[in-house]
Amino acid sequence: MLPLISLSQTDIDHIVQHVPGGVSNIQDIYALSPLQEGILFHHLLATEGDPYLLISLLAFDTRQLLDKYIKAVQMVVNRHDILRTAIFHENLSTPAQVVRRQASLSVTELELDPSDGLIVDQLKQRLDPRQHHIDLTQAPLLRFTIAQDTDGRWILVELLHHLIGDHSTLEVISIETKAFMDDLGHTLPAPQPFRNLIAQSRSSHSQDDHEKYFKEMLMDIDTPSLPFGLKDVHGQGDNVTTTYQSLPQELNDRLRRQAKQLGVSVASLCHLAWAQVISRTSGENRVVFGTVLFGRMNSGQGSDSAMGLFINSLPLRVDLTGTVRKSVLQTHERLASLLEHEHASLVLAQRCSGVPQGTPLFSAMLNYRHNTPSSSAILVDTGIEYLGGHERTNYPFTLSVDDYGVSLGITAEVVQPFSSIQVCGYMHRALESMVSALEHAPDMMTHGLNILPEIEQELMLQTWNKTQKNYPADLCIHYLFEQQAKQTPEATALVFNNQSLTYAELNERANRFAHHLIGLGVQPDSRVAICVNRSLAVIVGLLAILKAGGAYVPIDPTNPKDRLESILGNSLPTIMLIDTTGRSMLQEIGVLCPSLKGN
Repeated sequence: MLPLISLSQTDIDHIVQHVPGGVSNIQDIYALSPLQEGILFHHLLATEGDPYLLISLLAFDTRQLLDKYIKAVQMVVNRHDILRTAIFHENLSTPAQVVRRQASLSVTELELDPSDGLIVDQLKQRLDPRQHHIDLTQAPLLRFTIAQDTDGRWILVELLHHLIGDHSTLEVISIETKAFMDDLGHTLPAPQPFRNLIAQSRSSHSQDDHEKYFKEMLMDIDTPSLPFGLKDVHGQGDNVTTTYQSLPQELNDRLRRQAKQLGVSVASLCHLAWAQVISRTSGENRVVFGTVLFGRMNSGQGSDSAMGLFINSLPLRVDLTGTVRKSVLQTHERLASLLEHEHASLVLAQRCSGVPQGTPLFSAMLNYRHNTPSSSAILVDTGIEYLGGHERTNYPFTLSVDDYGVSLGITAEVVQPFSSIQVCGYMHRALESMVSALEHAPDMMTHGLNILPEIEQELMLQTWNKTQKNYPADLCIHYLFEQQAKQTPEATALVFNNQSLTYAELNERANRFAHHLIGLGVQPDSRVAICVNRSLAVIVGLLAILKAGGAYVPIDPTNPKDRLESILGNSLPTIMLIDTTGRSMLQEIGVLCPSLKGN
């Protein structure tokens, strides 16, 4: 009776025991989709709040209108199995989603004191997904909280868990709710059961097919794509700045014109531009980032109005080593082939790369959305005002592209201290640079495209390079340092954690170490590599190398293996200064290191 999941009788008994109404109230039980499994993982990982709890706020002119709205939403819940679904995982051999035959909306009414602040702000604070979570075993995973505002209006906060819905689901809920409020519920199409997607994801491609495809794409990728070095993909979406920017109509028109001429989608152009941003912020020419697949393309008739989590996030590889035209066509081809595996597991895909286990393959996401009428547009002239909402993600570097058919907008969500405004600027400039190349120089190399806006380029190349203070240009930096040590010997020169050195102490240590290096054979122009963790010893070592006449080769022990091999192969240092971490990393790439002695 349960063809879409493997459960023991003990598992089934446990579920029946915890569903209100018991077995008579259970309509179906089936497994989770690959993306649902990933979202459940992050829900369980979160110690406070939930990164995948979506929040929306609405204002109603009257309580009568609010009650009518809630009644209409309940009728939508009655129609769709996914809205009557709960998620069980504790004490089960495998997580399961359980569809109830009946599930009533949870509506909590609060009486809030206006002296404690604006009612809307109080509701936002109480139900902030960064501190608030819901019980996944209690369907529906759509919760309402209401309170009356000082102007007489009623404020409604909707919390929907991403496990049961995506962006399209929110829009369909709004459309169907409006239909029931207008007594037009009978005109709605027959609901599509979410179990159809689960069945398709389990039968469309075998695991072997998915594994073969992703190994061909990712097997030779052994370095993660981490813009600005961001690698925490288990965050909760807090500490993030968000910026929305409408792209100029002229740029939109040029992009659509070039896409039509090349026989590709605008989405392909945007993916290539985003790859440029990832490349320049990570230092890699072969980049991998996550892309959100719509999941409804191959899900059968009626899937466009179906409820549930149809999307999936999978890695896309983009090589920025060819011409602009070739890169566009290659990106379009890879996107098209990726769609054939849209129901594959992200865990499986990441396992097929050459990146070491435990290291994220990527930390950046692109969500290209073909937008339908928004909730705010659907509710015009109804006495209901959409006050806004928010969707979060656990990825630290995310861009959403909103395609409205005749215009484009971009939204960047970036973890602090990095700026979402800057990231929007990079994407805007990358699109402009790419479309200009397609128009005038399609055979130029892709890595030659620019992502820096003119203002930032001027700042980096001109403003920050204006030296406004005279200094003796004929003296090397270690001589200038020695002069400063004579002038202020007791002043603090270095601070690291709870350690510090004065200028005199730093100069004395550097001198002592420089004599040691000279004794080891370091002479003018000798290349000396230094591979140690961040510490006071790094600066001591650099000054000592310069004082001995050598040239230092800095090596970050946290760099990927191929980066370390490249640096050492090109510089061929005569001496290497290492600590325990540096020795471990160098031995890992086959460099023999003697045992450390002394400090």
